Amino acid sequence: MPRGRPRKNPDAAPAPKKTTRRKAKATAANLGFEQQMFLAADKLRKNLEPSDYKHVTLGLIFLRYISTAFEAHHEALLHDDREAAEDPDEYLAENIFWVPEAARWSHLQANARSSAIGTMIDDAMLAIEQANPDQLKNVLPKDYGRRELDSVMLGELVDLISEIGMGGSEDQARDVLGRVYEYFLGGFAGAEGRRGGEFYTPSSVVRTLVSMLEPYKGRVYDPCCGSGGMFVQSEQFVESHGGKLGDIAIYGQESNYTTWRLAKMNLAVRGIGADIRWNNEGSFLRDALKDLRFDTILANPPFNVSEWWNASLEEDPRWQYGKPSAGNANYAWLQHILWHLAPDGMAGVVLANGSMSSDQNGEGDIRRRMVGADVVDCMVALPGQLFYSTQIRACLWFLARNKNPKGWRDRRGEILFIDARKLGIMVDRTRRELTDADVALIAGTYHAWRGEKGAGPYGDIPGFCKSVTLEDVERHGFVLTPGRYVGKKKTVEDSIPFAERFAVLEKTLQAQFRQGAELNAKITAALKLIVPERAA
Repeated sequence: MPRGRPRKNPDAAPAPKKTTRRKAKATAANLGFEQQMFLAADKLRKNLEPSDYKHVTLGLIFLRYISTAFEAHHEALLHDDREAAEDPDEYLAENIFWVPEAARWSHLQANARSSAIGTMIDDAMLAIEQANPDQLKNVLPKDYGRRELDSVMLGELVDLISEIGMGGSEDQARDVLGRVYEYFLGGFAGAEGRRGGEFYTPSSVVRTLVSMLEPYKGRVYDPCCGSGGMFVQSEQFVESHGGKLGDIAIYGQESNYTTWRLAKMNLAVRGIGADIRWNNEGSFLRDALKDLRFDTILANPPFNVSEWWNASLEEDPRWQYGKPSAGNANYAWLQHILWHLAPDGMAGVVLANGSMSSDQNGEGDIRRRMVGADVVDCMVALPGQLFYSTQIRACLWFLARNKNPKGWRDRRGEILFIDARKLGIMVDRTRRELTDADVALIAGTYHAWRGEKGAGPYGDIPGFCKSVTLEDVERHGFVLTPGRYVGKKKTVEDSIPFAERFAVLEKTLQAQFRQGAELNAKITAALKLIVPERAA
């Protein structure tokens, strides 16, 4: 998938700045910029369902991105060599999509008010797929010309997306459009409710996973990748910490074809190269990457899936710790992920809270064997109301093949428990988010426990975190719920001596007794006045 930078000739004069038909009304610095864009786009939706309108809008944002990257490089080449500007290989060399002339955003923007704009967008999408078959074959939406889509609405949407402030460089343009794309994904997930959560993991949950595992190098994998949010955050983490984006290789699998297309576009908007596989069967029945092992695995599988089992899975080698329940895929996901971990690999998995304590259908035995094998590294209990798709409370499992890596503290025979249920803030009436400070607290606690360089010392905090031996976990019946181990938060002890506090309480109580006696006397007197009147 394309990722690159336009080549520059240091001896050439600066290329002339490009002008647009309409002046951008928003820039990346605007407060609430992405939200304003989403609200404006949502007004244009009218009677379209969010699940349908999502693809209409995100497809156009994608088109705007690749066209912007292309046209920036095209203009630079025109300044240096007009013949090279029309050579697709010049763009391929820089990992930029080739965009045919009729598919360029400037052409669509100029025709936004045409009644044929829907057909023009479809033709543009098809032309881009044909020009870039290896990366985009069958990925882009091509149903803008259908009768249900009003051409006026489409034109207004093209104009709105044209107003996204792009900044002065390709890097800025990619960042702004990437932010808009990600915000729109979250916005549509919220609008779709339960269905929307199937393709989108809340960004604060993803940030927590990525901040704890810190995927600097190696292969990163998500076996149920949705719209690709785990990968975007991983690349952003590497970049923000001064690493090279090429130091991580991204792999994923998704069984929902529509969601797979979203992931491909999401990664392309961010300029992220990835090997994302799709098949109807999914990771259990058709493990498309079965021979690969990964350094970091990040996953948010669907919770408590009941209809997943197939007889062909009976003797599957992935079930190292026991055959998972046919009525719940939670422990199938955990074992699938452990199977794919490299010798020093680490994984972070979002699962329903029930996975920490369930004893049904052999799940308790599988958990006991996993704890005994010392592959459970850390358990985090999350606050409620974090997810669009469910009100089921969730937790984070962190798995490790090697709990004594070079340069870290030897944590073999121990598990860290973090109870983060009281963290987060409500962002609306129904949904909570972890703040940046919350994410930093959780991740910092984990890194300190692991003994990572610069993380500071670790210490148990009553009510929040505790390092527990496997023997202690066994005494608790191999239940992995953090609340069982971290205890209660310490209360500030009263500095006033007990005798003094008792004297004050006794004085207050005697005063209340007197007030009660006075009140009883008044009530009795009032009743005596009322009774003669009733007799009369």
